[in-house]
Amino acid sequence: MIRNPANGVQRRFNELCQGGRAGWPDRAEVQALLHDAGDQLNEVGRGEIDGFLDEFSDRNPWHVCFAVGICWGRLAKLNSDFIDAATQLLEDWNDEDLIVAKKFYYERGPDPIEQSLRGGHTVFSTVKLPDSIPDSLNGMCKVQGRWLGRIVATDRPPYMGAWNGTALFMVALFAKPSIAADLIEPVIILPPGGPIHGALSILHDARLISRPPSGGPLDDDGFEPGVLWENNSLFEEIHEGHDGWNFLDVHSGLYMLGTKLPESESWFQ
Repeated sequence: MIRNPANGVQRRFNELCQGGRAGWPDRAEVQALLHDAGDQLNEVGRGEIDGFLDEFSDRNPWHVCFAVGICWGRLAKLNSDFIDAATQLLEDWNDEDLIVAKKFYYERGPDPIEQSLRGGHTVFSTVKLPDSIPDSLNGMCKVQGRWLGRIVATDRPPYMGAWNGTALFMVALFAKPSIAADLIEPVIILPPGGPIHGALSILHDARLISRPPSGGPLDDDGFEPGVLWENNSLFEEIHEGHDGWNFLDVHSGLYMLGTKLPESESWFQ
């Protein structure tokens, strides 16, 4: 059961718990709930990233994906002025754009914005990514492998953890739905932090996955690189046995199940 459910997905999950045997929800019904929620959130996300990639078509698309990922991680408000300043900073660090970017903070304040962008700038300056987002799952996998080599290094920058270190590839998959449709194995690492971590804990408490998630929900927590693979393997457990969905559907469904944001009630109908 979820205390103080924030949205209809969470209320429905509680209903499934109440209606299940001995208080445990039916696995197939929970999978169907996550699939439906994931489909709807994916539609919202695709609209957002497509709009920003079009608006900032003169920028590095990976920078746009990284900036949007910061926003989807609740570190900055999703706004064209933020994406503008953030992509400029990722390309060429400067005080003027930093002042603008830090205006778009949430309850954790402006420091996570600066630290996330500093970390991103550092990694982008040392890891060469292709000029465009690949058009195949294999191509995306190769690019992420190059990127993660820097993320799992012992000298990785602060705030380049389980969310900021992987979210740009999740965002890139939203921009390439035909690739996302083929993601039915954990070959692309998706961010396991934030609401995803909370949702995995909920599913473990409901006896729907074999173990609780590893690590913590925030990028400023201590970060063990193995957490990325350990928690992504849980997505595979959730995906198994339900047809017609992919790992991005799973991930988005988990986001709706794990978020504590009241505004998630109105993200879709």
